Amino acid sequence: MVFAFFAFSKLLVQPKILIFSKTSGFYHTSIPKGRIALMQLARENNMEADTTTNPAAFTDANLKNYAAVIFLSTTGDVLNNAQEAAFERYIQAGGGFVGVHAAADTEYDWGWYGRLVGAYFLNHPKQQDAVIQVTNRKHISTKHLPKKWKRWDEWYSYKNINPAIKVLMNLDETTYEGGKNGKNHPIAWYHEYDGGRAFYTGLGHTDESYVEPQFLKHLLGGIQYAIGKNITLDYAKAKTQNVPEDDRFVKTLLAQGGFTEPTEMAILPNFDILVGQRRGELMLYTQKTGEVKEVANLNVFFKSTTMQGPGNAEEGLMGLAADPDYATNNYIYVYYAPADKVVNRLSRFVFRNGTLDKASEKMILEVTTDRHICCHTGGSIAFGPNKLLYLSTGDNSTPFDKPKSKYVNSGYAPLNDQPGDKQYDVRRSSGNTNDLRGKILRLKINPDGSYDIPQGNLFPKGTEKTRPEIYTMGHRNPYRISIDQKKNVLYWGEVGPDARADSMATRGPKGYDEVNRAAKAGNYGWPYFIGNNYPYREFDYATGKSGAAFDPAKPVNNSKNNTGLTQLPPTTPAFIWYPYDESRDFPQVGAGGRNAMTGPVYYSEMFPAATRYPSYFDGKLIIYDWIRDWIKFVTITPDGKYDKMEPFMQNAKLASVIDMEVGPDGRLYLLEYGKGWFTKNPDAGLSRVDYLAGNRPPKVSNLEVDKLNGNLPFTFTASLTATDPEKDALTYIWTIGNETKETKEPRLQHTITKAGDYKISVKVQDTEKAFSTSNTVEVYAGNAQPMVNINLQGNRSFYFPNKPVVYNIKVNDPGAKVDMKNLHVTSDFIQGRDLASASTGHQIISEAIQGRNIMLNSDCKACHAITEKSIGPSFTEVAKKYQKDTRAHEYLASKIIKGGSGVWGGNVMPAHLTMPEGDVRQIVTWVLTLADAGNAKASLPASGKITPALNEQKKQENVFRLIATYTDNGGPGGISPLAGSGSIYLRNNVMDVRDLTQAQGFARRDSAGAAYLVLPNNQGVIKAGQLDLNGINRLELTAFSGMRPGTYQVELRSGKPNGTLLAQAQMNLPGNRQRATTSVPLQKNGNGNGEGSGSEPLQDIYLVVKQQQSGGRALLKTISFIPE
Repeated sequence: MVFAFFAFSKLLVQPKILIFSKTSGFYHTSIPKGRIALMQLARENNMEADTTTNPAAFTDANLKNYAAVIFLSTTGDVLNNAQEAAFERYIQAGGGFVGVHAAADTEYDWGWYGRLVGAYFLNHPKQQDAVIQVTNRKHISTKHLPKKWKRWDEWYSYKNINPAIKVLMNLDETTYEGGKNGKNHPIAWYHEYDGGRAFYTGLGHTDESYVEPQFLKHLLGGIQYAIGKNITLDYAKAKTQNVPEDDRFVKTLLAQGGFTEPTEMAILPNFDILVGQRRGELMLYTQKTGEVKEVANLNVFFKSTTMQGPGNAEEGLMGLAADPDYATNNYIYVYYAPADKVVNRLSRFVFRNGTLDKASEKMILEVTTDRHICCHTGGSIAFGPNKLLYLSTGDNSTPFDKPKSKYVNSGYAPLNDQPGDKQYDVRRSSGNTNDLRGKILRLKINPDGSYDIPQGNLFPKGTEKTRPEIYTMGHRNPYRISIDQKKNVLYWGEVGPDARADSMATRGPKGYDEVNRAAKAGNYGWPYFIGNNYPYREFDYATGKSGAAFDPAKPVNNSKNNTGLTQLPPTTPAFIWYPYDESRDFPQVGAGGRNAMTGPVYYSEMFPAATRYPSYFDGKLIIYDWIRDWIKFVTITPDGKYDKMEPFMQNAKLASVIDMEVGPDGRLYLLEYGKGWFTKNPDAGLSRVDYLAGNRPPKVSNLEVDKLNGNLPFTFTASLTATDPEKDALTYIWTIGNETKETKEPRLQHTITKAGDYKISVKVQDTEKAFSTSNTVEVYAGNAQPMVNINLQGNRSFYFPNKPVVYNIKVNDPGAKVDMKNLHVTSDFIQGRDLASASTGHQIISEAIQGRNIMLNSDCKACHAITEKSIGPSFTEVAKKYQKDTRAHEYLASKIIKGGSGVWGGNVMPAHLTMPEGDVRQIVTWVLTLADAGNAKASLPASGKITPALNEQKKQENVFRLIATYTDNGGPGGISPLAGSGSIYLRNNVMDVRDLTQAQGFARRDSAGAAYLVLPNNQGVIKAGQLDLNGINRLELTAFSGMRPGTYQVELRSGKPNGTLLAQAQMNLPGNRQRATTSVPLQKNGNGNGEGSGSEPLQDIYLVVKQQQSGGRALLKTISFIPE
């Protein structure tokens, strides 16, 4: 290099640069060449340079040492929120930034960074020559370049281009193929930003770039611009606050274990908390005593009895809120499904002195509903700062496929308006301007309980074929809403559909959950659009023919079930959207099941200084996900656009947060549903998030107990890990039922000699008496849980077409004789993640068996027989009498506990006040299953063969599941029965690349609803997961060649990418976009093929692909595991 500038030779301090090249997405193989070149540029030009891939370098203390920071082809989400804040402060203090090539493919959900770098990567075509028009030849980075500069590179197109950038060079799109920016296609620029200086060049993809003199001189000039005068950074100018330490936020448990399907809560001025439960109970947590008790019970419809088998329709007591003036009027608002009328009702009640006055009910509004179907209720209630009431409603439609139908929803928008199929037509509700379902309503509640229509709703009062209550429409399931109490902006989480892949040519986009924002009334698209206004298509369910994609500017409702306007308002895209798989737009949300919720917008000034959170959070929206168990803060720009997302309480253990509110003290309160579906969960609870400005309590990990049950005497060992931020000595105070023990070690061994349930927890306390309390673990002494093992003959990872799954189930019940009548075995396929799509039938059967055995160990059998009348009616008679009563569970449970007479004659039924409520409910569940044996799916035998149905095998995303549950008989003296279960999960033997989330060296491509992996230019590695290769003969790789023939070496390895070689072959692709299948035979070496015993531990399996002859952009589609 011969172009040293010595621009800084007169400065007393050499400028120092930091070269940062971390990637969490695509890795550019040119990065090492770039680092070497930049280090040499620094040496030759009187600069110091450090290089790192460690984001921990982004702190105030470290960054202040650098005049410029270079992002060298970084990709993805590379900094956490604290590091992002440090980098913002660095730029605001006067620091410099240089972005090279893929720096624009970085931090998509950090708007500040996007404006700093100047644009985000959109896409790129193949590498090729192009002509650069150098539009500014006076800048230090371009003054050596010709007006037109022809060179070979990978040419990015850009999105979200910051209008404030000063363009240095443009790409001439007429000189190459694949540009997307048109005549104004910037490829290098600079600008001053937020107190600092930023330079970006889109060049630098290739290795050759970093030995090219003109490019290196261009890059050096950009660095010199970013360094500027190399003045000392002035952190007094930094506006961004440092992120409060995560461990200063502590989740304090208020109540746990006493809730059954909690839905929404209302925090009262005295910090008592009302909690609504789906089955109709209104629970009250009393702040002074910590007690939770039932204070009212509304007669609600909460269980569908006409669906196929036992099922839940999600309705019941859905929403709850206190009046803004509760302190003076004692009003609360409830949204519920009354059992005696097929509507969902919004009512106002008086709740005073711990009592709900049912006679005070003022019915405000009723929403039409279709019952005995599933799903989507909405039901959240919130008040704005102007005291207007907002109510969300769901689309009241079935997202699942209609049984025995040729053309079905398949997880896309339900648009079926054929006669008799209205539950599969969301246009009748969400897309209907004359229907209140699938909407968020806004009402002005009058003192007498009536309501008026406020100004600014979507349709003025009196507009034909509309309902004036509607504020926003086009919703699927807006399950939780909130209102910005300063700006009066509505936010909500939208639970989205289940399609796993785009099918843009036939049906529409894959499913997304959404977080939405409405500063004014509007249409939010469902069922015509999802996510960023991705359009669905018209679809004829009679013929299977697809129609045109819907137009967001002019959506039309032409459903036969529509009673509203045909021409709908234009649609607004989602604020945040994310699918089941990883999101490129919002990478922090992760992957997996999803259920988006919104909490409040936080403002510290509204709350007392002693308990509020730091002002760092001011104006930020809190969002959370019920399934993924995270909480995030979202920063919003002054004009209402998404800017940034950051995690909150990342190490807190959450159990499906279903509601969140800020209390009068400025602290977050969390209502957790628990991890089970439609049941009373032991981890359902109420908690508060405290901010600790001073001494912090110890950090505790999850309490673990080595045995959860056992015969007497029962000895267990409990342990956890605890640390103290201030390094104080710790004391451990253990609670075992009613007994306490103190230790100086985080471990306890204890023996229980009396049968019963015991709750175990530990309080960890430092020397200043600050403490943290662990989670609670319940153990049962007196009976050991049965062990159920499912043994498979053959492969343990896959099921195969037309090949039976051969299984054998063994049960071991320590200390007891095994009764195989108590074994229940089922098989099914699991697909989709809607709330009500969980397979509940098996859970009900196993709970019923346990309920029967509890009954047999109680005094119930003295008065009742199963089928014959005794002193009292038979259990079967009871079941038939109450089988259509939606209140049967609660009524019969109360009857067993409290006793009674007069229903079946003069005999008195004794009370069972000491019987645990959980046991009572299980007995009732068993009794009610006797009414309809058809609801109980018959058990499979303990050993046998199952051939997966062909129609299920065609769905590659399906997983075959076999579950076996055994419930023992308990024992005399009140020993409760226990259940044990085992399960196996087998996936389809064809792996689509969409499911291969751990692929390095491959680029991803989606086209016409299908996903592909672009084969690597050099080497790529796919981690296929932990797999059993027993009985596998070969792999078959299906790929589509590029325009030219290509050759690749394919290797299958175990343990690690360079681990034991299991198979290898050459993949020869013919060119001309042809489909090709490559067979890769497994070696007969005992490493997982047919010679294995089937009991070896599973190993990580890696597919390594090495390019030998480039064939252009060849695409890998599937990997099939073919049996012998």
